[in-house]
Amino acid sequence: MALEGIGSPLLWLGFIGFVLGMLAIDLGVFHRKTHAVSMREALTWSGVWIGLALLFGAGLTVFSDGQHGVEFFTGYLIEKSLSVDNIFVFVVIFAALRIPAELQHRVLFWGILSALVLRAAMIVAGAALFAKFHWLMYVFGGFLILTGVKLVLARNAAHDPSEGWAMRLIRRVVPSSPRLDGQKFFTRENGKRLATPLFLALLLVELSDVLFALDSIPAIFAVTTDPFIVFTSNIFAILGLRSLFFLLAGMVDRFRYLKLGLAGVLVFVGAKMILVDVMHLPPVASLAIIAAILGASVIASLRAAGYSEAETASRTALATTERGAA
Repeated sequence: MALEGIGSPLLWLGFIGFVLGMLAIDLGVFHRKTHAVSMREALTWSGVWIGLALLFGAGLTVFSDGQHGVEFFTGYLIEKSLSVDNIFVFVVIFAALRIPAELQHRVLFWGILSALVLRAAMIVAGAALFAKFHWLMYVFGGFLILTGVKLVLARNAAHDPSEGWAMRLIRRVVPSSPRLDGQKFFTRENGKRLATPLFLALLLVELSDVLFALDSIPAIFAVTTDPFIVFTSNIFAILGLRSLFFLLAGMVDRFRYLKLGLAGVLVFVGAKMILVDVMHLPPVASLAIIAAILGASVIASLRAAGYSEAETASRTALATTERGAA
């Protein structure tokens, strides 16, 4: 039995209802009390979100013609990998604004909730634009290639968001206090209502997500122009971003070659968009190539991190032996 009309109103409403229900359970049951998310909790929730995405993709594969499932998995892999780059930014934001671990989930929850709305609007607008103006494929393809090259060139550049143009603009427009007030986004000082660093962190998280969406959404349109597939693959990746953050936040330095892998993915999908009228690459081939690029970058990163740790341990042991001999 095949699904009748991928992206039908019934499917849209059912998926949105599912997302809202999961968010209500997340905030109202499991994170009702403010607490620092443990590694075990982050691992469990990461497994839950990845498992749900796999089940959803499997359902599309079984109940449609099969291609929709492959397109979903490819889009999900692109979005999931690019969202890891968000984690690097989130770590810097929280460190710069001194947001304690127990309050970080609150910022990410509301940031991602707003991101769902913004991305839905961007996807609907993008689908309409691509349907009406085919030449935009070439424009966004070139944009993705330039972004990939820029990512390689600036992969080691340090950036402090608390000193950037965005934060200067936010502080100028939004009166703020340098002090936290529990888990409140706003506080009162001398009779004035001021934003706390928690709210500033939320604005920076939302802004960074919009900037990353400018890369990730066109990248998925290189795989499929079906708004429902683009939306669901985006949302599943975003919903799992919070747990992935707490899982990987302390290990971002181990993935030294990941940005090179992400750059490779952006260049690949950019080239695919530019050559859309010249060469057709089957969705399964795109999925395999993207998985190979990301897998190679992760394996290279882990091997380099393991070698670095082994070298450090060897030097420490040698130094200890030399001090003992002396």
